[in-house]
Amino acid sequence: MDPDMAANVDSQRPQNTRAIMGFLREHAPFSSMDDTHLAHFAEHATLRFFADGDVVLSPDDGTVKRFYVVKQGRIRGERHNEKEDRTETTFEISQGECFPLAALIGERPTRTLHRATGDTFCLSIEQDAFITLFSESDPFRDFCLRGVSSLLDQVNQRIQSNAMASIGSSNSLDTPLERYALRNPIVCSPDLPVRKAVARMHENNVGSIIITDDNRHPTGIFTLRDLRTMIAEEKGPLDTPIRQVMTPEPCRLSAQSDAFEAAMLMAEHHFAHLCVVDEDQRLIGVVSERDLFSLQRVDLVNLARTIGTATHLRTLVSLRSQVSRLVDAMLAHGADSGQVVKIITTLNDVTVRRVLELNIKKNDPGIPFTWLTFGSEGRQEQTLLTDQDNGILFRTPEGMTEEQVREKLLPFAQTVNQELAECGFTLCKGNIMASNPKLCLSDREWDDWFIRFIDASTPQNLVYSSIFLDMRAVFGPTEPLHELLEKVLTRIRKNALFQKMLAGNAFQRKPPLTMFRNFRYVNDGKKHALDLKRQGLAPFVESVRVFALANGVETANTLERMEELARKGVFDPKDANAWKEAYSLIQAIRMRAHQEMLDRGEELTNYIDPDDLNPLDRRILRESFRQAQRLQQKLEVTYQL
Repeated sequence: MDPDMAANVDSQRPQNTRAIMGFLREHAPFSSMDDTHLAHFAEHATLRFFADGDVVLSPDDGTVKRFYVVKQGRIRGERHNEKEDRTETTFEISQGECFPLAALIGERPTRTLHRATGDTFCLSIEQDAFITLFSESDPFRDFCLRGVSSLLDQVNQRIQSNAMASIGSSNSLDTPLERYALRNPIVCSPDLPVRKAVARMHENNVGSIIITDDNRHPTGIFTLRDLRTMIAEEKGPLDTPIRQVMTPEPCRLSAQSDAFEAAMLMAEHHFAHLCVVDEDQRLIGVVSERDLFSLQRVDLVNLARTIGTATHLRTLVSLRSQVSRLVDAMLAHGADSGQVVKIITTLNDVTVRRVLELNIKKNDPGIPFTWLTFGSEGRQEQTLLTDQDNGILFRTPEGMTEEQVREKLLPFAQTVNQELAECGFTLCKGNIMASNPKLCLSDREWDDWFIRFIDASTPQNLVYSSIFLDMRAVFGPTEPLHELLEKVLTRIRKNALFQKMLAGNAFQRKPPLTMFRNFRYVNDGKKHALDLKRQGLAPFVESVRVFALANGVETANTLERMEELARKGVFDPKDANAWKEAYSLIQAIRMRAHQEMLDRGEELTNYIDPDDLNPLDRRILRESFRQAQRLQQKLEVTYQL
């Protein structure tokens, strides 16, 4: 509707109708609805008052017949806990929020008693008016059916549309590979001479050829890059059978896998092509990096390869500035916050590996080792604001002592830590770095350290738990770490006291909401500031970690832990989805804030002022923190805290 026309229509309406419409426009989903639908609501609405403690809705009232929006005050949901014979608050609803959706749509009684907290005013419409809005307004219907999920979509769509303005549209990273791999792949048998294989590639204008067996299973891949290497290194004449120079066992994904999985594999391993196979592992197509990112100005796979093949530290330092542009591009291509932090972590991994490789070339310590990463990088949850949390795991060679190994590895680690700092990974203030002798340990020493760590649940050890129990190998052999983690997880599963101590420690990470659903700000001199990492993400990360360790979930990523806990039946699937969405939203707002700080040339921090957010973002942030409270309630009940 034309804004001037809308203003004229508004001016002809009764004062109370205009006032109600003005109030509704400030809150989702009404902020996305047409004026005609808002007017329908306002014209059929009555304002109801409830004193403190009054019951607004009860399961005993029968089928729900009215729809409510809180105009002032709060509504809390109450259910009776049969096991403990006590009443529990299951949710709170504040200004601009609606109830009861599920019961009204399902034409049934509410299962939760709704009670006013303080003097409360609610706008209310009858079932007939609700049905009209539900049938005629798409934004209203979407919200009623999906609740906060639809609000989260609105936030993500706005983030994506803002970024999209700078680079144009493209396929989403959630697109299944079968949509990319429609062309028939160019294939040959293992005995075909290289000369004929290259001619076939040239005729079809492709950069790769797949070598298959009689059942069309891919057994190898040969690319133009392989051809250049073959000629430059004089690996044989062009009549050589292609099986002798192909790359065996090419990387493959199913047709149902999405573009994001393909992009991450390409970025991590520097592939330019991936085979797409059906459920019987038969080749059905090939996807190239060009297919995935044809419209991107900053190409994830190309950037990862450039980092992974850099020959000087100064090149790595200069490439780090490209990561911020890539984050903008990924958001525009439909990547959610979970995907973006994995992209950032992958590029960080590639950078760390290249710094290590360059230093081994210059000054090889001569001892095999595994470079470990802890904390957020261990969970693959890094953002642009990152510091170093790393260590070294080694197996002591025969004839050497552990101290002798450390004498060789520590100077090497010191150089690597300093060079990573030059690349933008700030030095850890707590000295949780591989150059610290206490974190450059043999497999036996790490095992002893974890035994003491778990058996003596001191406050310091519980602080360490948030770092060292989320660990991952970035470079070197992975088997020593796998063996170590198996022992550690087994001990934790058997140690109920340690689990309870971990749970108690996680329970202290309170989400920043007061009992009146207002934001609780940090106490370090920053007015109206929320720390999205410590106050927002940490309650999810630490609570989920306890459940994961107690239930044998080996992955360290928070979202993957939630999915696995839901699969194991530890989390209700609906709860797990709500917690994943809430966690992802906080991470998305954090990343967007980082991008805005970079644009303004400011130092990156995790602080935001919620007054700077629009009403929709503030409401969803508040709802996300409430979901963290619900997760902590489960922790409290499970471990009787």
